[in-house]
Amino acid sequence: MTNAPMIDVREATKKYDDGPPALAGVNLSVASGDCVAILGHSGSGKSTLLNLIAGLDKPSSGSVTVDGTRVDQLGEAGSAKYRRASIGMIFQFFNLLDDLTVLDNVMVPAQLAGMGKGEAKRRAVELLGSLGIERHVKAYPQRLSGGERQRVAVARALMNKPALLLADEPTGALDSSSVEDVRRLLLDLNAEGQTIVLVTHDVQLAATTAHRTIELVDGAVARDVVNSGSGAGLAAAQARR
Repeated sequence: MTNAPMIDVREATKKYDDGPPALAGVNLSVASGDCVAILGHSGSGKSTLLNLIAGLDKPSSGSVTVDGTRVDQLGEAGSAKYRRASIGMIFQFFNLLDDLTVLDNVMVPAQLAGMGKGEAKRRAVELLGSLGIERHVKAYPQRLSGGERQRVAVARALMNKPALLLADEPTGALDSSSVEDVRRLLLDLNAEGQTIVLVTHDVQLAATTAHRTIELVDGAVARDVVNSGSGAGLAAAQARR
């Protein structure tokens, strides 16, 4: 048994041109089962950091290790395989395919990973049921509310049972009611043991969803604090009300 962190970013720097680096010597350690929020204004480097963890980009220097895999050393094919096997991603604008039903959207990652259609369908229906939207299996995404579409996106992200869930501004396109629905959903998933990295500019969302908030300023870690009364503990407290 190992105590190695789920995410281990060491001295990660990312430069795109001759200007200031997008990331400047960032160190980040996230334990398995934790929920961490990456906070920062536009241009702070938070999306760049998320892309490095997801294997969508590589650091100019430093290392990125996720669940024992040196992500920064993977080639294109290896990065794609890593994302299919280990990473679930949800986005601000859902990224659902409008010409596919809810069920078919959720099944896409499993089919890309080679899962049989019958098994993929059973897994998708199970996930949609656990997220309270099984009644929409035959609907198309454009017929759903923003909160419902984000739940579909979460189901799709969880399809291959990823070790890590990356959420990039998952409430940025939602109304206040749907924001609360997604916040509670993230709390529930984390309470069940899902490791989550949440990228947001919303201070309140970070403080009430994650165990830790890491603030980036100009590509560097400016603050790394433990959030009091958040995460799984908050979810449990709310369930008792």
